Amino acid sequence: MRLSSPRIAPVADAELTDEQRQVMERLGERRPLLNIYRTLVRAPKALSRFIEWGGYILSRRNSLPAREREIVILRVGFLCKSGYEFTQHTQIGLDAGLTADEIARIKAGAGAGWGAADAALIRAADELVGDHFISDATWAALRERFDEKQCMDVVLTAGQYTQVSMLLNSFGVQLEPGKTLDPELRA
Repeated sequence: MRLSSPRIAPVADAELTDEQRQVMERLGERRPLLNIYRTLVRAPKALSRFIEWGGYILSRRNSLPAREREIVILRVGFLCKSGYEFTQHTQIGLDAGLTADEIARIKAGAGAGWGAADAALIRAADELVGDHFISDATWAALRERFDEKQCMDVVLTAGQYTQVSMLLNSFGVQLEPGKTLDPELRA
């Protein structure tokens, strides 16, 4: 975690305005009210739109299979040094079919014993975070396994989680109680 305490504190239930409460009630019908949402609700209109776009990225409308999507998200979170993001998506990645060993190898990069398709996803995330562009060689490697829409979804997913990582890091969103930070993402 880059910050040991929040710059923008999460909103407690008792502090919610009517507008914030409406957003949180809609949100709470579908998912737990995590610190990310309790922080972003300080801008309720932005949170509402954020949830809509994030809903696309994490849904079946995103044409990447869940496991492959989580490879991209975890690599982006790790590269952005977003302890919160990496922690949350470690469990999501496990639920999507990644193994603990694969999650550890995501941190090591594309050369850590991956097959061609998974290595291409990791290289794409590296290039998007580092240069905001996928090279021709990596694009060609992606196209060997993924169709055009799936390649678009690689970019859209990496873009969304780069933004999420920036928000989490800059606002100082802290882990929920009981969550453990990956030791490589301390400071």
